[in-house]
Amino acid sequence: MRSLRILQGLVLVCILLIPTLIFLFLKGFGKNEFNIPIFYQNGVDNPFQECPVSDSSQHYIPEFSFINQDGKPMGRAQMTGKITIVDFFFTSCPSICPVMAKEMERVNDHFRDESQVQIMSISLDPSYDTPQILKDYAEEHHAIPGKWNFLAGSKEEIFQLARCGFVLPALDGNGVPDDFVHSDKFILIDDKGRIRGYYSGTTREGVDLLILETKILLYGKD
Repeated sequence: MRSLRILQGLVLVCILLIPTLIFLFLKGFGKNEFNIPIFYQNGVDNPFQECPVSDSSQHYIPEFSFINQDGKPMGRAQMTGKITIVDFFFTSCPSICPVMAKEMERVNDHFRDESQVQIMSISLDPSYDTPQILKDYAEEHHAIPGKWNFLAGSKEEIFQLARCGFVLPALDGNGVPDDFVHSDKFILIDDKGRIRGYYSGTTREGVDLLILETKILLYGKD
């Protein structure tokens, strides 16, 4: 009987210690720190002087305003205070764009209920990609209204924005789909307008990493 009581006492002590042990574990080991890089903290290299002169300080996405698939202005002003995922595409693209669009559908669906995350897909062929064509394309890819915006505007402004704002390669195909040169990257922009990451929009692994790091920015303090 005595040994049974001792055993019962030990079990009771262990039960009472569990909350304390859990607290100590969470306090000591339960907090994970993830560092999402901040790109171009000393400005962007501009060897050919094709971009506005930098003051060698933190690079931010510059001002721009285009028209979305609903005919509404959308641009830098709407990025303030939100996490924005950006890519460059065009609807008649025969190569990487269909794959990128399918992967962006996953991003669109993953953050469907998160108002602080938005997507901007910017057309490199605005002469063809009218608001109606962009609207049809948005519906084809199940874009959530107000969440995933497809933008078009001045071609000159768009290509300069790609090269100098988002720091991506972009060459005009002059209406010939196969002659366009553009990146497959999805770009993660924080609520202050800083570039936080580039991810391949043609691989599931790249987009999975984008989703993870978007969550870290969304729920963390970075």
